[in-house]
Amino acid sequence: MNALQRMGFLAAAGIALAASSGCSRGIADASTPLTIDVRMHFSKFLPGSLTVPAGRPIRFVVHNDDFLDHEFIVGDADMQARHEAGTEPHHGARPTEIDVPAGETVSTVVTFERRAGLSYACHAPGHFAYGMFGALTVR
Repeated sequence: MNALQRMGFLAAAGIALAASSGCSRGIADASTPLTIDVRMHFSKFLPGSLTVPAGRPIRFVVHNDDFLDHEFIVGDADMQARHEAGTEPHHGARPTEIDVPAGETVSTVVTFERRAGLSYACHAPGHFAYGMFGALTVR
């Protein structure tokens, strides 16, 4: 089973755990962004799986602890496959597709409107094959 198949299996099976660490605590207002910290360390995502609520803004604060540039691409298996096969070197103003330079922190806000089994990944050459992806469940 290759990395894309494993990622699709994980997302389809719903093997995503609640992100109890890294979530900000505070006002439970549905319009207030829920902040989730994601770390990139040794070309892996920490945590490796997340669960977020549908309809609430999610602020992903992505920390790149590596000396390599990475990406944080959120989407379904088809979108991840397109990015893995694609040649897009940089991402524009799409909140689900961000570049995170080495040693930097970048944040983005995304609202997922409905339940879904998604994933987040880095498609820099070789990174996805190395295992740089995680499961994202929207419920």
